Amino acid sequence: MAEAMVAAVSRSGSHTFSKYGEAGIRLVAGLGVEGDAHSGTTVRHRSRVAQDPTQPNLRQVHLIHSELHEELQAAGFEVKAGELGENVTTRGLDVLALPTGTLLRLGEEAVVEVTGLRNPCAQIDGFQPGLLKQVVGRDDSGRLVRKAGIMGVVVTGGLVRPGDAIRVELPPPPHRPLDRV
Repeated sequence: MAEAMVAAVSRSGSHTFSKYGEAGIRLVAGLGVEGDAHSGTTVRHRSRVAQDPTQPNLRQVHLIHSELHEELQAAGFEVKAGELGENVTTRGLDVLALPTGTLLRLGEEAVVEVTGLRNPCAQIDGFQPGLLKQVVGRDDSGRLVRKAGIMGVVVTGGLVRPGDAIRVELPPPPHRPLDRV
């Protein structure tokens, strides 16, 4: 299997659905992506702020596996890195199979702790009609399956660039499966 790596990095200084590709992004411990609208110690996603603006921000960094983009393209959708709102697009890493608390070492210094699954909303159909059904579905047992990536918090800051290696450190067992955050 190929080594897990950063395929692309993206950010947006305003609350846009898609984020814009960059040559590199700086992760800041306890905050998120420098210059990104979702950076902060407390929630920044508008729906969460409306509920309770004092909640801790467990969604500082959004990661999606590039293999999802390929799956969506095979289903007839045109989706590129950053367009689903992710900050880090990965390759060669099954992000959805990671347990809560996994540490992802991105590049030389940055460390992100996985907090949970992204819970995609109807805005995704505003980007491309029918896309929500592609990233949220049910398995054979009828359980809800969310495929739109994972969220995390920055434990150690640092610069992250396309081509950087991703090293995975699993938390001690028992592992807790990802749930939406």
